[in-house]
Amino acid sequence: MNVLQELREAIVSMIRDVRDNNCVKTTILENQSVDKEECLLQWGERNGMRTRLQIAYVEGAGRGSIAREDLNVGDTALEIPVSIVISEELVYTSDMFHILEKIGGISLETMLLLWSMKERHNCTSKFKIYFDALPKNFNTGLSFGLDAIMALEGTLLFEEIVQAKQHLCDQYGELFPSLCDDHPDIFPRELYTWEQFLWACELWYSNSMNVMFPDGKLRTCLIPIAGFLNHSLHPHILQYGKVDTTANSLKFRLSRPCSAGEQCFLSYGHFSSSHLISFYGFLPQGDNPYDIIPVDIDATEDDSITSNSTHMVRGTWLSRNHNIFYYGLPLPLLDHLRRIQSPILQYNTLLQANLENEMEVLGRLRSIFDCVMKNLGAVDLHDRENTSWDVRLAVEFKDLQRRIISSILSSCDTGLKLVKNEWCRCLAEDSRG
Repeated sequence: MNVLQELREAIVSMIRDVRDNNCVKTTILENQSVDKEECLLQWGERNGMRTRLQIAYVEGAGRGSIAREDLNVGDTALEIPVSIVISEELVYTSDMFHILEKIGGISLETMLLLWSMKERHNCTSKFKIYFDALPKNFNTGLSFGLDAIMALEGTLLFEEIVQAKQHLCDQYGELFPSLCDDHPDIFPRELYTWEQFLWACELWYSNSMNVMFPDGKLRTCLIPIAGFLNHSLHPHILQYGKVDTTANSLKFRLSRPCSAGEQCFLSYGHFSSSHLISFYGFLPQGDNPYDIIPVDIDATEDDSITSNSTHMVRGTWLSRNHNIFYYGLPLPLLDHLRRIQSPILQYNTLLQANLENEMEVLGRLRSIFDCVMKNLGAVDLHDRENTSWDVRLAVEFKDLQRRIISSILSSCDTGLKLVKNEWCRCLAEDSRG
């Protein structure tokens, strides 16, 4: 027991070091009213919820969950009873289920979405206080206006948002107005407009969580109060999606300490910034290791390797190896280009022919990302503080893409210098020989 206790203390000490290196300053906006949020907390406590967090408006993050006291590894910051979790069971007992189950191909998630559109306006709903505390607008990428979408031109996010919006439009068109026409008493037209549908989509995309229930089934749920926990690349809470069968509740336990007055974060998942913008409406603070630039390598007629290949390239500042033959760049991408350039050479050797091949590879890679950078267009330098939220977020994302590409170009330039120095050294040795 003593050995295990010492081991635990050593691990917790290492976790504390991670916290100290990645601590996010919490600035609470005292002038923002949290009356609705306080009502929701009181409602939760009346229904068995227990929390060591309070809700506040945080600078740069909207609403967030703040630790009321010092919380240590293993402590439960929030406990939500299953009785106030919004899951598919509520659809089964609703007046619309017998209609929806006859629609071919409709998912339970879509049924829940339609249920929430109506329940939001139900004055006698058990969840009225929860729905009242939700924002009128979620401001995710799905709500981007035309100016913001056009500001994303040249990025992968441009295509993602356009496709996602089109998918939602198609989905809405398949359901309405036919459901309102055929069942006006169940689907009142005023509750099932496009605007209401988009609001519900953003609610479920940005607030739902996957929960494993005791029957072994994974369900998509809305968890009142837990939605105030914001995402971080260095979260306090990592594992929270399984019902505790003893207490019949969801427990949000800490994996790293959280000091009193500090915002308590969880992880929404291993998502890129483009995904977080599209479905959650924010860019995470810090270097996101899941941000990538996809690049397609097209084999030319002169290449001995004729197959095309797609590679994902991160910001090279995330790499630990910037030595010759690595440069902070993905090795599969480099090796693919090396094989295209000269399939018979042995790589990673300081031979003159190999070094010449290496310079060709880095030159080709630099040319590829030069084109990617040009496709992003000129840097937008207009007054960002006074522009709309969606355009500002789009421009910030584009800046992130430029930063990643710039790091790749810099690594190519540095690599070329390294290789050229070795190549000159080889020439000098040969001339002496």
